[in-house]
Formats: sequence, C-alpha cells, structure tokens
Amino acid sequence: MGHRLVRCWNLPEATLEGECCLNGGSSASRHIPKKTLCVSVSASLLLVFLALGLIGHLGLPQQHSQPVKFTSTDPFGVLLLNQSAAVDQQNGLVTFSVTAGANQTSTVLFDIKHGLICYRPVHQESCFLLTMETSDYENVQSVLQASVNKQSQFQLSVNETQRHTEFLGVRAASQADVSTLEEPLKLLCRDSPIYWTERVEGPGKQRLVYFCIDICFPNNICVSMCFYYLPE
Repeated sequence: MGHRLVRCWNLPEATLEGECCLNGGSSASRHIPKKTLCVSVSASLLLVFLALGLIGHLGLPQQHSQPVKFTSTDPFGVLLLNQSAAVDQQNGLVTFSVTAGANQTSTVLFDIKHGLICYRPVHQESCFLLTMETSDYENVQSVLQASVNKQSQFQLSVNETQRHTEFLGVRAASQADVSTLEEPLKLLCRDSPIYWTERVEGPGKQRLVYFCIDICFPNNICVSMCFYYLPE
C-alpha cells in the first residue's frame, strides 16, 4: 500500500488534471483534481482576507475616536454645562460640541498637529480660525490624557473651576484660503467662509461682542471665547 501511495503523489506537477489519492484508493470517486483543489484554497484565502479587512475597517473608528463627556451643575442641581468631545489620537484632533440654550450646539475643533483652532458657532454662516498658543496645548492635553486613560465622564465642580474670558477680534478682510487648510477643517466649515481671528484686549465700549463660546477642560479650566469684529 505504501508503494501505491508514493506513486500517486509523484504525478507530474505541470499536469493540471493530475489527481491525488485518498486512503490509497484508485477509483475516480476518491480522486480530487488539482485545479479544483487550487481554486477552493484560493477562494478560502480570499474570504479570510476579506473578513480580516472588514474587521479592521469596522474597528477603526473605535480605535481612533474616544468620546469624553463634561457636565457641571450648580448647588441646586441646575445643569450649567453640557459639553462633549471626540478625541482622535492618531490624527491629533479634539472636537468639542458645546450645547447651550434650546439645544443649540456650537463646534470647536482643535487641530493639534497644525496648531489651529476652528470655531463654528451656532446660527453663524462663518467659521473662525485661531492659532494655538501654549495655554491651548496645555488645556487640550488634559483631554487627550483622559482619552488615553479611558476616562469618559467628568463632573466639574463649580467651586473648583477656574474661569476666564478671552476676546477674539475678527477682520472681515482676513478670509482664509480654504485650499491651504486640512480636510477636517474643510469638512467642519463646508461651504462657509472662514476668517482668521486674533487674541485682543476687550472690545471697548464702542464695539459689540457678537457671541461667546464656553469650553471646559478636565483640568477644571473653563474658557469663554467672545468674538467681535475689529474696525477696518
């Protein structure tokens, strides 16, 4: 029987119609054509690769995005802050959604890799850009650290939170060249014009503050960013 088995497996490799013996049998029902076997194995491998690719694709958002929730209430239980952040560690992005009033949500995007902050206020037809400073990196780093530690809920204490206001001046003639911006900023602002802003002193009595956006960080620092248009 051993002799017959060796003879069956020593068929010419170039013969597509070559057959393999099973259990030393010689009947046609016990032979598997090489071509059929190769096609079957190839199909199985293709299915395995497709399954692995699908699993990796489905798992990608979970690996790259981590939600962080911020809430704050006064001593009487009234909700003062309802804010969340989506953290994309790989691309260096932290996107804040700040809800105020009657479920009106503004969006603030920190692009850490390119050192930019983009504001999209509710009920505004424009977006506003600001270059990040050292304090911005320090504040947003606390959110990144929370994401790394898998901490997703923050209850900020009213008594312990440090609050300050920053004024951002907007020049109508300072519209940004959208073609030079990265894709996350383009997606956030879509077809809206984008204007550069700069940190300035208070607007003075002659200027009107048009809107403010409050953002709080896990390090118990809350910043109120108030925008107004500078004189031309």
